[in-house]
Amino acid sequence: MELEGKIAAITGGTRGIGRAIAEAFVAEGAKVVVNGRSPDKGAAAVSEMDAGDAVHFIAGDVTDQSFCEGLVDQTVEHFGRIDIMVNNAGGGGDTAAVVDMEDESWNRVMDWNLNHPFWCTRRALKHMIPQQSGRIINISSMYGKLALPSNAHYVTTKHGLNGLTKAVALEVGDLGITCNALCPGGIMTDVMNEQGPQAAAAMGMEFQDLLDHMAQPSAIKRLNDVEDVALVAVLIASDAGAGITGSMISIDGGVSPY
Repeated sequence: MELEGKIAAITGGTRGIGRAIAEAFVAEGAKVVVNGRSPDKGAAAVSEMDAGDAVHFIAGDVTDQSFCEGLVDQTVEHFGRIDIMVNNAGGGGDTAAVVDMEDESWNRVMDWNLNHPFWCTRRALKHMIPQQSGRIINISSMYGKLALPSNAHYVTTKHGLNGLTKAVALEVGDLGITCNALCPGGIMTDVMNEQGPQAAAAMGMEFQDLLDHMAQPSAIKRLNDVEDVALVAVLIASDAGAGITGSMISIDGGVSPY
């Protein structure tokens, strides 16, 4: 029970990596607020996790600053405090070369991947600093270290998120608060299983061939599972992670070995 008595908030916590982190935290004794945009999906996720009052769902869109700030405050109101803030929600936009990228697509990915972690972190710190303890965990990407053509908005936000992680770590490290970024590579999520076969068919490939192709740059020659990320999140959130801060922890099977 590495996280017994701890309170966590997780954006994008109803599926994928966020859901796996929520389940891992609850298994280690934490109480968790999970966020998602769909009340129906949120209710289903809470029911499936079957953790009683240890899981609470709050619906909302993290591209809205007031919602991000309210999510933190509602976590404190519901559970009495906040010990762990996991900024997980995010994604890409319409792919395009920089010369063709629309402002709307650029700005939405900025809000989704970079502004939302800033808003949530800033609000969480207002609660963590007085209690002299806390964990900020940002879900970045291997593309926070590498580049990807036609995805400048995504790459830029993930590099920026890594920079925010380092800055926060330096500002609050002497207050018992750590801030780290997890940088996954290819991950077997439910979205991958739902959309991957169609994407493979469009490329004239079998789904397994697509997965093998995606895994080829890695040292382990396979994609990680969401649980692989969740277990690292537990380590960082626990007392065992007290000496780890300002780190960009790769969980990509060795694609970016630094």
